[in-house]
Amino acid sequence: MTARNINQDYFAWLISLIGDGLQTKPFNKLLNYLYDQEFVYILPMDGNRYSDGINLRYRYGYDYGIEDPIIASCLDNKSCSILEMMVALCVRVEEHIMQNPENGLAPGRWFWGMIDNLGLATMTDDRYDIEYVNGVIWRFLNREYGPDGKGGPIYIPNCPYDLRTMEIWYQMMRYLSEYKINEGE
Repeated sequence: MTARNINQDYFAWLISLIGDGLQTKPFNKLLNYLYDQEFVYILPMDGNRYSDGINLRYRYGYDYGIEDPIIASCLDNKSCSILEMMVALCVRVEEHIMQNPENGLAPGRWFWGMIDNLGLATMTDDRYDIEYVNGVIWRFLNREYGPDGKGGPIYIPNCPYDLRTMEIWYQMMRYLSEYKINEGE
């Protein structure tokens, strides 16, 4: 298997974690963009999200019987992408927080929720606007979204905390806390 094949298979594997082909197909341009863009973080603890994204590469290798040195030589020639960080966050939420074995893992619900919160849900291939997407991602990475997360990946209406000052993991924990309260109503 060549490095190019591993990269393509890895990308397909990432996409399979967040939805079926019908759900993701209209978003090929956006998903490729997120895969090509480096996840740059401001808050030091968001380095954990970066590491989780990199670790997905080795999970993929494990799942497909590809040895770590091969994964390293084929995939570690680039930084963690925004797509990897987002998918890794969603997988971590499903495996460590939600733990709902009856329904199986559904990291796609968290991923597509973040896409919607970012304002990218309309960026299907036929409506894709690279300038708009660049602006959204710039605002996200620079934490220039609303204090309640509006325009960022995690949005909590009427949030009493400034989410821009919290690492992404704690933003998600706050969101899940709200989600679980509202889920029971």
